Amino acid sequence: MSGHSKWATTKHRKAAVDKVRAKVFAKVLRQVEVAAREGGGDPDTNPTLRTMFEKARASSIPMDTIERAIKRGTGELEGVRYEQIAYEGYAPDGVAVMVECLTDNRNRTGAEVRNVFSKNGGSMAEPGAVSWQFERKGIVTLDRTLEEERIIEVAMEAGAEDLRDDGDHWTLTTEATDLAVVRDALREAGMVPEDAELQMVATTTVLVTDEGEAKRVLRLIEALDDHDDVQNVWSNFDVPDEVLAAVLG
Repeated sequence: MSGHSKWATTKHRKAAVDKVRAKVFAKVLRQVEVAAREGGGDPDTNPTLRTMFEKARASSIPMDTIERAIKRGTGELEGVRYEQIAYEGYAPDGVAVMVECLTDNRNRTGAEVRNVFSKNGGSMAEPGAVSWQFERKGIVTLDRTLEEERIIEVAMEAGAEDLRDDGDHWTLTTEATDLAVVRDALREAGMVPEDAELQMVATTTVLVTDEGEAKRVLRLIEALDDHDDVQNVWSNFDVPDEVLAAVLG
């Protein structure tokens, strides 16, 4: 499992599923609101908002709820004003971690994120300490049943950089600025992406082969991801499949 992928835990009990679903709703709606505030409320002229709008719809968030978030962002409705802030730090084994937040109180969020790091064997770092190990890329996932040659034909012409076979799906990588163009080209060709979003991709990875260390790294990543203000957690760890299988038990 590569660390550039966000760590997510599958919840099996209904109560846990409902809790996670509510948290996903809240996080996505914050992203919609900020996108509307920064680029306007029209998805046709605001690519970031269009991406967040589609993410919200894919999460089964009701249309009227999304529209209210957009209106809060544009100022048509009153609401809490969120700001984006990123934190950097280290997990056990020297693994680099980046945390992207949307918050209405940066002092509170900063203190709480620092506490999560320290309680789980990690440490916060100064701005720039680990961000140089990542680059922002567009990541598009497609159903594995789609034809490789057809994906290459359409996506590469639209500006995609790379196509990877990840077993149960195809993964396309683009420059951040080309994500919307590639996504739209695929749709027009009848190949609707399962997901299309900007991610922080690690340029180098830290191999974690010890089960105990892997558990500690994953525990920190999950604890950060579980925080209400945290939108994304990116890391550069790489856990071999057999170690991951043993950790997940």
